Amino acid sequence: MIKRLEEIALMAESGRLLASVFTHLDSLDLAGMSTMQVNDLVDHYIVDSLGARPASKGQYGYAYALNASRNQVVCHGVPSGTEILQGGDIVNLDITLEKNGYIADSSKTYLVGEVPPSARRLVQATYEAMWKGIRAVRPGARLGDGTHGADALPHCLV
Repeated sequence: MIKRLEEIALMAESGRLLASVFTHLDSLDLAGMSTMQVNDLVDHYIVDSLGARPASKGQYGYAYALNASRNQVVCHGVPSGTEILQGGDIVNLDITLEKNGYIADSSKTYLVGEVPPSARRLVQATYEAMWKGIRAVRPGARLGDGTHGADALPHCLV
């Protein structure tokens, strides 16, 4: 599908707004917050500060502005008032935002407080593998080229 320049600009605006959500989160100490408190903070920021809409909220009955995946939860964890983030946690926040009919979708992994060196290495190796896979994507490449690029990273994780 070919987009007009105006549509591309609107898509980019959604992306910029979503990036600002993560910039806002970057400035916070998440330790002691429940994943529901993080959800509510993000929801209000998107609506009140950005004039946008959390795109996942209401989709297929989902009631939240984000997914919060803490520690062993692989992806799409549901926010909870009883799940309290604490030092040593790794949490991935997956957020979608809609503005002017265009949706931006991204996630970011946060290290909460002091985390063990093995956890830092895991997050760093995963980040490097992601970028190695992304760099393998080009016209004519196959899906396996990207996953092979990520799999071939020679890091020891623990």
